[in-house]
Amino acid sequence: QVQLVESGGGLVQPGGSLRLSCAASGVIFSTMGWYRQAPGKQRELVADITRGGSTNYADSVKGRFTISRDNAKNTVYLQMNSLKPEDTAVYYCSVAWMRGRPDYWGQGTQVTVSS
Repeated sequence: QVQLVESGGGLVQPGGSLRLSCAASGVIFSTMGWYRQAPGKQRELVADITRGGSTNYADSVKGRFTISRDNAKNTVYLQMNSLKPEDTAVYYCSVAWMRGRPDYWGQGTQVTVSS
């Protein structure tokens, strides 16, 4: 049974920072990543990373967010800097055998950017 345990969401002011973490139990997947879903919008990819360290970012977060991965701990992180109100969403951790095709999801963690 694969379990993904997320942490790190919360309320932050515009321009602030947050760090999300997601620990996966069970199998080590090829790709780990973060998606987000804002109210009334579709879930979208934020960033993902392969076991070898290849990263992929949404254009809207490039230069502000950094994804990293600790393979020994089977954990993925998302460092979010210069946060904007439009970053407000529920952020979901994902793992996949094939990039772009998530196999499992975390429970989601709320990120709210507001003054």
